[in-house]
Amino acid sequence: MLGLFDSGLGGLTVVRRVRQLLPQHDVLFLADQAHVPYGDRTSGELARLLSNNVSWLDAQGVDAVVMACNTSCAVADVSGWPVVRANILNLIESAAIAVGDAGYRRIGVIATTATAATGAYGRTIRARVPGAHVVEIAAPALVPLVEAGKAVSGEAARAVAAACEGLPRDLDAVVLACTHFPLLDTYFADVLGEHVARIDPALEQAGRTAALAQARRLQPGSGRTRYVTTGDVNAFRTNIIDLTGEASPECERLDLGEYLNSR
Repeated sequence: MLGLFDSGLGGLTVVRRVRQLLPQHDVLFLADQAHVPYGDRTSGELARLLSNNVSWLDAQGVDAVVMACNTSCAVADVSGWPVVRANILNLIESAAIAVGDAGYRRIGVIATTATAATGAYGRTIRARVPGAHVVEIAAPALVPLVEAGKAVSGEAARAVAAACEGLPRDLDAVVLACTHFPLLDTYFADVLGEHVARIDPALEQAGRTAALAQARRLQPGSGRTRYVTTGDVNAFRTNIIDLTGEASPECERLDLGEYLNSR
């Protein structure tokens, strides 16, 4: 079983890519919507949430934790990863691999405030692509719009345009460095134009997941996807239906605080 987590709905973009490559494997997706958005929280809060979420997935017996939250990866880049049994696939590392493989040298990064503040993207990309020029921009308005069901709206289009105003005009590519942002890709395409590539780290992340499954000879399951939220399960179910087209997703609510207290 593969475990994924995000602060909210953005992680569904990674679930979709993993499902495309590993349709027969079982997937457990945790959305920590009780604490969304992550982007305006302190590093200490985020490190605690990361530890809680990864530990819960590990306790469910997942073979790998496929990170679907850039902000949590950025915090781990500074504070370190929780020690768990399962393999952890770093989403920021996947983005850097994608940048390096494509040969891009001038890269913009659109991220949450917390991710941009760590500088994790710049460090990770430059480690893989020496001499790369990386500009990291915070876009705090975007995640709340997606979580509010406004991913397709004039408000979202204006917010994306405003976020991109701080980017240099001579970029090779822009990394959509929050898993919520590919849900706004149409608006990014309109603003950035055809000459700037848009990188969705979920693509490389799914490829690395498939490679790990093959290397470790992880056995396929029934193709089950189990969706868990720490927030409102009814709203969560509705959003999954709207965003994925699944007719009757298997959804449940988790009181993570209660679980942690019971250990």
